[in-house]
Amino acid sequence: MKRILGFLICCAFSGTVFSQTYPAKAIRLIVPFPPGGSNDIVGRMVGQQLGERLGQSVVIDNRGGAGGTIGTDMAAKAAPDGYTLLLVSVAHAFNPAMYKKLPYDPEKAFVPIGMVAAGPVALMVHPALPVHSVAELIALAKAKPGQLNYATAGIGSFQHLASELFKLQTGVDMVHVPYKGGGPAMMDTIAGQAQINMASLIQVGPHVKSGKLRLIATSGTRRSGLFPEVPTVAETVPGYDATNWWGLIAPAGTPQQVVSKLSSELEALLRSDETKKRVESEGADIMRMTPAEFGRFIADETQKWAKVVKQAGIQPE
Repeated sequence: MKRILGFLICCAFSGTVFSQTYPAKAIRLIVPFPPGGSNDIVGRMVGQQLGERLGQSVVIDNRGGAGGTIGTDMAAKAAPDGYTLLLVSVAHAFNPAMYKKLPYDPEKAFVPIGMVAAGPVALMVHPALPVHSVAELIALAKAKPGQLNYATAGIGSFQHLASELFKLQTGVDMVHVPYKGGGPAMMDTIAGQAQINMASLIQVGPHVKSGKLRLIATSGTRRSGLFPEVPTVAETVPGYDATNWWGLIAPAGTPQQVVSKLSSELEALLRSDETKKRVESEGADIMRMTPAEFGRFIADETQKWAKVVKQAGIQPE
């Protein structure tokens, strides 16, 4: 009995010492998408500020491919020592429905740390398309079923699912044109090859302000602070909500003391005026959550998007 008690005391003491000395080296933050997109922008912002608070570098490791599942699998298989973190977005919630045989268990492979931010997508049309509102777009699409096309970053991308949710809730028939990334999809929409595009507000601001694209709505539950004059889709289509979000998780087995420390530091940086201003300038909003709250949020989002994937009959390439 004394040996067991001594062992438990030793374990508790070593865990406390570890949490006090953590981090003792650089931390790797895996972003499971290529550089340049909204995930990369958020990841680099959080990585830089979290590193400053922790006193160690947070190195961004972009591992794109297969809708984010390649980088996610890499994180799932990393040592659970607090030195590998994963930036997740809404893609993490709908991938279980998209990919029937994931190389990791999305429910058991990770522990949540906290949410970072959430932001809507922008519903845009080419200026030549004679619509200036969601109601006009729905009317035109119903008058010309199968004749309007919308561009996305690819099959199973957030833009794709947000557009399919729009189709399901409005009953319109539009043609999906998938691209290999949001950049090419955006460029072809500007060029008029595609007529409609739903993309992150982080990416569209300059194109809207220059008049190359017409922004007719945003996809969140409230109007964007970046474009307060632009209505939400939900103002015309009640109940519509397609919001991208970002947060941090770690491999399952990461010491609770480390998770708590990371969550605390994340909470502190999200409360800073500098972070709030920077996030809002990108068209998003700070969303603070405890690890438990973030875990429940991910579970709810997973259920929501599984229904969309099933109803729309979406299959990965």
